[in-house]
Amino acid sequence: MRIARFAPLLAAVAITLAACTADEPTPSVSPGPSGATTTPEPSDVSTPSAPEPSTPATDEPGSETPPPLALEVVATGLEAPIGIARAPGGWLIVNEQAGRAVAVDPDSGETTTVLDIRDRVGAGGERGLLGLVLHPDWPNDARGFVHYSDRSGDTVLSDFGGSQDGDAAPTLDPASEAVLLTADQPFGNHNGGQLAFGPDGYLWMAFGDGGDGGDPLGNGQSPATLLGSLLRLDVSTPGTSAIPPDNPFADGNGGAPEVYLYGLRNPWRFSFDSATGRLWVADVGQSAWEEVTRIDPAMAGANLGWNVMEGAHCFAQSDCSTDGLVLPIAEYGRESGCSVTGGHVYRGEAIGELRGWYLMGDYCSGLLFGVRADAPDGEVATPLVLAETGARISAFGVDDAGELYVADLGAGSIARIVREG
Repeated sequence: MRIARFAPLLAAVAITLAACTADEPTPSVSPGPSGATTTPEPSDVSTPSAPEPSTPATDEPGSETPPPLALEVVATGLEAPIGIARAPGGWLIVNEQAGRAVAVDPDSGETTTVLDIRDRVGAGGERGLLGLVLHPDWPNDARGFVHYSDRSGDTVLSDFGGSQDGDAAPTLDPASEAVLLTADQPFGNHNGGQLAFGPDGYLWMAFGDGGDGGDPLGNGQSPATLLGSLLRLDVSTPGTSAIPPDNPFADGNGGAPEVYLYGLRNPWRFSFDSATGRLWVADVGQSAWEEVTRIDPAMAGANLGWNVMEGAHCFAQSDCSTDGLVLPIAEYGRESGCSVTGGHVYRGEAIGELRGWYLMGDYCSGLLFGVRADAPDGEVATPLVLAETGARISAFGVDDAGELYVADLGAGSIARIVREG
């Protein structure tokens, strides 16, 4: 079935977000801006000089105007779905916040349990089973990687052994856990969570700044901590993780060896463009601006700006230096939402005019946004509103054909993004 019928919108839609003001946290299961504090009046800034990509990316130009979009529900009955990964046989693996991963057949709606570790996951607020991905050589290398909050609220990255029989759903053995990394969390929010394998074959992992409002510990601007960073790990040897030799701080000088990018507040979902290899990172704002940044993965050690900046605007001080900071490719303000959920660049075939557009959503407003993947560097775009979904958009996923899916945390459902009508 399809959720409502959505008219196309060609400009940001003004909406009331009474539950998502600067002084209130988003709903308890949201990845949103909890612990918000009053932000200084933002001021416009110039684009900083960022590191140059090692090789220029090629891109398929997006259509000037994508078609109206809608959501077609493919599975229901899930409990607080907050992540979608893909698996062979056409399956989608959905991680539920409480600690269970469920395989979903988007054609039949069939669901079956892949992994259940609710006995060791501390869930609630912004904690829980935050990320899951299968090894890219699955099932030859039958390991799944899981990022979760333990019962003390701290971060755990583990791998689990598993199997898959033909096109049946994959399974992971909860008794096979090998802990690869742990990190203390100073507060209960801003845990990040996404896991993904990059085109380089390494495992990438998102950490938030550790929480509270305004980054009081200064983690975002400190590459010496894992918090507020994207990590890059070599997990080629089962049960262990190693530091890739070309990580920017691989020798421990100037930063933690695991850190590849820093300057993040709460990166709630990132993805790699399958056509260009570019990395798209959505970062939940404090109380004024939601942002998404496009970056070449070769830009090792890049600083994405938090908490000097919130979006393309000064945060901590009204007059700030942007030297060496990478500004977002797009941002939107509180008139359009209060908690960005990162998505994917569409490279499917079903909606031809949508190819070459990056899609993202907002948890609070349910708006579905698009940004051209080939948008010029040095400009900060306002994303185009493509649909009003009414959903609590908590995650995006992509299948083997390049078609995109959305998790609705409130409804406990997964929906395919389709052409309206």
